[in-house]
Amino acid sequence: QVQLVESGGGSVQAGGSLRLSCAASGYTYYSYIRMGWFRQAPGKEREGVAVIDSVSSTIYADSVKGRFTISEDNAKNTLYLQMNSLKPEDTAMYYCAADFRLKRPSTDEADFTYWGQGTQVTVSS
Repeated sequence: QVQLVESGGGSVQAGGSLRLSCAASGYTYYSYIRMGWFRQAPGKEREGVAVIDSVSSTIYADSVKGRFTISEDNAKNTLYLQMNSLKPEDTAMYYCAADFRLKRPSTDEADFTYWGQGTQVTVSS
């Protein structure tokens, strides 16, 4: 069974940086995988932040372009999200997601089957 465990969240001041990690387990072989980061702020719907696939195609939400970078370490089965120049509006619970279906990367949560429990990011002004 696929498991995704996020870490790296915390509290920072505006302008600061955090790096989120997502450790994936429960699978040994795959021909294709998409992994992504999503976030949900209080009172708001969950939104896609960044997605990467097996051929390193990436897509970012407009709100984080130029500030966030998604990457993966396939040897460690770990997904990362480097977040720089953080803003108070980045405050949210951040979730890792994965899917093995061959699809063009998108930030649509319907494209993802497996989800982690989330890690909280709080940015103060």
